[in-house]
Amino acid sequence: KLLTTLAALDLLGPQYRWNTNLYTDGQIKNGLLKGNLYLRGSGDPKLVPEELEQMMKSLRALGIQRIDGNLIFDRSAYSPEVMEHTTIDGESMRAYNVPPDPLLYAFRTLSFQLTQTNNQNGIAISYTPALAYFKINNRLRTSKQNCDDWQRKMQFELVKNVGSESNKSDQLSALFTGELPSACRNITYNVVALDANTFLTLGFAAAWELAGGSWVKQPQGRNGEVPLFARPLLEFQGGALIHAVNDINKFSNNVMARQLFLTLSLERLGKPASIGASDRVMQAWLKERGLDFPELVLENGSGLSRNEAISARHLNDLLITARQLPAGDLFVQSLPLAGSDGTMKNRLSRQLRQFLHLKTKPEARIKTGSLTEVRTISGYVISQSGKTYAVSSFINHPNAFRGIDAHDQLLTWLLTGGPEPKQAR
Repeated sequence: KLLTTLAALDLLGPQYRWNTNLYTDGQIKNGLLKGNLYLRGSGDPKLVPEELEQMMKSLRALGIQRIDGNLIFDRSAYSPEVMEHTTIDGESMRAYNVPPDPLLYAFRTLSFQLTQTNNQNGIAISYTPALAYFKINNRLRTSKQNCDDWQRKMQFELVKNVGSESNKSDQLSALFTGELPSACRNITYNVVALDANTFLTLGFAAAWELAGGSWVKQPQGRNGEVPLFARPLLEFQGGALIHAVNDINKFSNNVMARQLFLTLSLERLGKPASIGASDRVMQAWLKERGLDFPELVLENGSGLSRNEAISARHLNDLLITARQLPAGDLFVQSLPLAGSDGTMKNRLSRQLRQFLHLKTKPEARIKTGSLTEVRTISGYVISQSGKTYAVSSFINHPNAFRGIDAHDQLLTWLLTGGPEPKQAR
């Protein structure tokens, strides 16, 4: 993720933005768009409900009130193989395993909030993002147990209800059964339960309705390319790249990193973006910056891989190079700040208290990484003496989960002074 985000900041610039374009093969008359809507994506890694809300307002501003047509999704920006849903652990319903998608919406993840209440049922369930033709069927019971292993006591299932003669709309139900321990006051349950087309169709339909629009009939979503005769309706720009970089590094978002990696080849070499093409762009950038990493292996640009590899020494060389680049300060600020935010929010808090009396306080901006049998840290430490250290450490071992303490001790040592000048590297 550090390599991907730094290269993107340097090659594309912090204010680079992704476009999501809308086209139609129909006409607008008296507030009715009669025809299909085509969405062509470029891989915006943060096409979230707030962005979709703005897109719908812009669509409404064109004078459209009702839509009589379907949704066609143009994903030609990416080579088909990069969108295949493969995992390294078989957990296909986990959010961290979501594959890249030029029209990725809300990380394709349903986020349910389960809250204990004082009403008869005792459990309230809400969810985001909003989906049309979707409801919650809550059959959970409260049990008097602790909150350990709460997921094993609860069952989740998606049920499709086919429309009737009187109501042609199909509906999906999120069925919750089993038990939720009373000790679990507020639980967030994230799940990747819908295919990309269904998720985007229901999300788009709901956003359109929330903006005051309506449908003549329930829209269907399918893959397809924008035809030559289609006319453009809207060019929507997403958030700036620097915001995506902050999310990737502070919260270790895998699919956002993968989308950003693919954006390198999409912008430099044209579509369709692919892993091989982005690898070539990355290697050319490293060479241009005088960096030679012969051991480097890039499989998806996010580190969610058993094949990707870089040495700790060369990752440190990358950190040192970053300080010399125009976007170097933004890159440093994107890293989690120990004791403050991101994946380092709860790390080193106790150790940092000893420096509260100092006018200029030491700090550690560290990107963390973890897989089964892997724990890593990489980033910068400003010691109490004012020196700045680049530090990278990888632990590859069956007991790597125990290495967090070792890493914290290493960072604490650097915060309090670190090596003598002749020892520093």
